[in-house]
Amino acid sequence: MTISTTRRRLLAGLGGATALWTLPWQANSKAAERKLGVAIVGLGGYAEGLIAPGLARTRHCRLAGIVTGTPAKVPRWQQRYGIPDANVYSYDSFDRIADNPAIDVVYIITPPHLHKTLAVRAANAGKHVWCEKPMAMNADECQQMIQACRRNKVALAIGYRMQHEPNTRTLIGYATAKPFGRLRQVRAEAGYAGYDAGDLQPRNWRLARAFGGGPMYDMGTYPLNAARYTVGTEPLAVSARSRVDRAEIFDQVEEHMDFTLEFPDEVRATCATSFGRSMNQLRATCADGWYELAPFQSYSGVRGQRSDGRRLEAVVEHQQALQMDNDALAILRGMPLRVPGEEGARDLRIMDAIFRSAAEGGRRIVL
Repeated sequence: MTISTTRRRLLAGLGGATALWTLPWQANSKAAERKLGVAIVGLGGYAEGLIAPGLARTRHCRLAGIVTGTPAKVPRWQQRYGIPDANVYSYDSFDRIADNPAIDVVYIITPPHLHKTLAVRAANAGKHVWCEKPMAMNADECQQMIQACRRNKVALAIGYRMQHEPNTRTLIGYATAKPFGRLRQVRAEAGYAGYDAGDLQPRNWRLARAFGGGPMYDMGTYPLNAARYTVGTEPLAVSARSRVDRAEIFDQVEEHMDFTLEFPDEVRATCATSFGRSMNQLRATCADGWYELAPFQSYSGVRGQRSDGRRLEAVVEHQQALQMDNDALAILRGMPLRVPGEEGARDLRIMDAIFRSAAEGGRRIVL
């Protein structure tokens, strides 16, 4: 699908996606009361610390199953969440999930190199797909995921929790409302200081390029996506520069990435991500003022302010629970998703250009 780089995105709505699936229970007026059964694929720290507890707080979905390559983790999850043996799968037995009516959605929370394969398998099994960011390793893989979900008439949602967060939703609306006149510049940065030689024995997957490691995949998705929703249009070109300060650790991936996005109307977004420096800010400078979120992607909450003194301080009890409830309710009602696969694919198309620019130098047109 070709995306016009100058077309203004649907900012205040649900992401411009159309409902491409038909559910047998849609005719039931009580459909929204049904809870979707979710199987988590990948039982790492994010799944255990945030997604599983978040599911316990949702109104429209529930934790129904698990898929893991580490059998030793299974008893703890079963004891904690009451998951029956019939709803426990390995990666080898994963395709049998097609025969399990208790599971409606597969939530993929694995390293990025597995996202495409697992999403296609889930779609072919007739299950809706939720996938963590980054959506995949490149734009071509994203397109394969989108096509598989369309072919099987299932939903594909990407776990961009910030696009569900209310302060972020307010900022997204400013791209249209323009409270301080014409937007001139955006600054977006996300990163943290981490990793040492101990993470190489065995190698942490975030330090391995083949697994989708590096700050650009892990944290860079935040400023990239934030620049797009803050400006409200698609970038025309990018330029990027990567660097490594600790070569003994970052021998396969960049340690820092700086990139600039060129948007229509001479708007520029200056972005940065890092595994060596803590960063967490999104700021828009306009003709007659500014607004910002700082922090703009923290699990513990997002806060913002404007040059006129107004503060953005809406509180969300659990960001991931809100994200999953919104996605579940969209599926139950046959409505468009807020962050469909097409949104994740746009970011990966730009990320492909960022990696090319960083490796080869120069400015790259975003196709």
